[in-house]
Amino acid sequence: MNQESNNTVRPEVHVTHDGHHVEHDHGHGHHKETFITKYIFSQDHKTIAKQFLISGMIWAVVGGLMSVLFRLQLGYPDQSFEILETFFGRWAEGGQIKPEFYYALITMHGTILVFFVLTGGLSGTFANLLIPLQVGARDMASPLMNMLSYWFFFIASVIMMSSLFVQTGPASGGWTSYPPLSALGQASEGSKVGMDLWLLSMAMFIVSSLLGGLNYIATILNMRTKGMSMTRMPLTMWALFFTAILGVLSFPVLLSGAILLLFDRNLGTSFYLSDIYVKGQIMPNEGGSAILYQHLFWFLGHPEVYIIILPAMGLVSEVMSVNARKPIFGYMAMVGSLFAIAILAFLVWAHHMFVSGMSPFLGSFFVLLTLLIAIPSAIKVFNWITTIWRGNLRLNPQMLFAIGFVSMFISGGLTGIFLGNSTIDIHIHDTYFVIAHFHIVMGVAAFFGMFCGVYHWFPKMYGRYMNSTLGYIHFWGTLIGAYLIFWPMHYMGLAGVPRRYMDFRGWTSFNQFGELNKFISIVTIVVFAVQLLFIFNFFYSIWKGRKVRSMNPYGANTLEWTTPIRPGHGNWVGEIPEVHRWAYDYSKDGREFIPQTEPVSPNETKH
Repeated sequence: MNQESNNTVRPEVHVTHDGHHVEHDHGHGHHKETFITKYIFSQDHKTIAKQFLISGMIWAVVGGLMSVLFRLQLGYPDQSFEILETFFGRWAEGGQIKPEFYYALITMHGTILVFFVLTGGLSGTFANLLIPLQVGARDMASPLMNMLSYWFFFIASVIMMSSLFVQTGPASGGWTSYPPLSALGQASEGSKVGMDLWLLSMAMFIVSSLLGGLNYIATILNMRTKGMSMTRMPLTMWALFFTAILGVLSFPVLLSGAILLLFDRNLGTSFYLSDIYVKGQIMPNEGGSAILYQHLFWFLGHPEVYIIILPAMGLVSEVMSVNARKPIFGYMAMVGSLFAIAILAFLVWAHHMFVSGMSPFLGSFFVLLTLLIAIPSAIKVFNWITTIWRGNLRLNPQMLFAIGFVSMFISGGLTGIFLGNSTIDIHIHDTYFVIAHFHIVMGVAAFFGMFCGVYHWFPKMYGRYMNSTLGYIHFWGTLIGAYLIFWPMHYMGLAGVPRRYMDFRGWTSFNQFGELNKFISIVTIVVFAVQLLFIFNFFYSIWKGRKVRSMNPYGANTLEWTTPIRPGHGNWVGEIPEVHRWAYDYSKDGREFIPQTEPVSPNETKH
């Protein structure tokens, strides 16, 4: 594949000698960039990455605050907090959270963190920041589509946020929004306007993901610099490539599911409704199936968990190799396992539906495929452990978060083996065991990957370092806190404690967990405070952090460290460098690292 054409600067981009200032020439003379074109409607992939990251951080605070609110209810069900009434009015009359508000909190917490933080925030940030920089491109294949991807994400955010302020409250049918509850406005307050806004927001979010994903795939396939063959790409690129493919193939299915649900709600159709009685009144709907929605939802919903975890895996692989000063162990096995995960991700969705009444015979196929996905996951874990084995470790915050990611991925993944077996799952389905499992393996682990990436590439984004001391406090507080919150929940789940209940005092058998619930709630508040410390560190470091003095502060091999310290639009001044070797030549032939741009000498040992 001849990619020499990519080595020339695109006609509309002119980079001055310092790599900072950019002008555009679209056939009607030069015009300088204004604040609006540079920071708001920017088409520079690095600025768009920052927009995704900061939007994701705002959403993370909102979603995290919601979890603190419902943990207050779970830990102290008999107490009233006057401050709640001050802020939430009739949703918390007398300082106690109302049941319908509690369900809305849980629904919005799940939606926000799964989609707006861990999908938009993680893929949006790192795919945008790293793909052009690591494959050697001036920008994305379509900078305009890239900008639109962010603005659709922003519109989705605004619609979702506005649903918190409507009279009847936001959606409250769980983050999965199963019909018939979500399809009937009269079923609950949260199934009225809030649910329509939820569906519209998700539609906009899916458009954003598709615009982004197509761009990422096109850039990786068509815009690699000379010498950057697919097998020389860093693992971050492979992970983001497979993530984009998963998104492009699975998100449209959820879009169709959401649109059909909007039809059922507003146009009198019966895709998901049949033989329904509401308050003794027979509904006219016939012939629909609520199970159809579950299939459409989980056909996205299971690849979705890999859309969240694969980018984190890529970031962790890169950071581990750089900070262990060792080549990544089993590069092709890592690529192969990413590929296997991407394929199997599409074949396991019905393990969320073992209790939906599906045929046990069909269920056994999904059990087999679900357990199979543990194999590529295990390959990755063993390769990460072998990468750091006897390495010359630099335990900076990003490396600690990378190691913490592996810890979370192992301990959270092991409980997935229980849930993947339909015979066991039928008993612990919809209990706290499920919550513990997916929060550790998908929620916390993905956040660890995200933190690891932010600490590592912050110098590339802002030309400064984040404060390491605050980073260490952030790491230990989050790691210990996450285990203290979610590990005990496994035991509650095995005892049968159901999820989404706001008060367990009516059950003698669950009363024994009252103190434990209180303990989990206290730890949740502490961990949330530690995340605010990270946000302070982030914004403080943008302006006041220690300045980066060298182009390659970590001694890394990948192409992003060959750009100026603060690269302008176009990334490289002059020619894009040519690639001669893979990304992981560390501690080789008596040298600590050999950048990808250095030609291979005739007497060099092959990797």
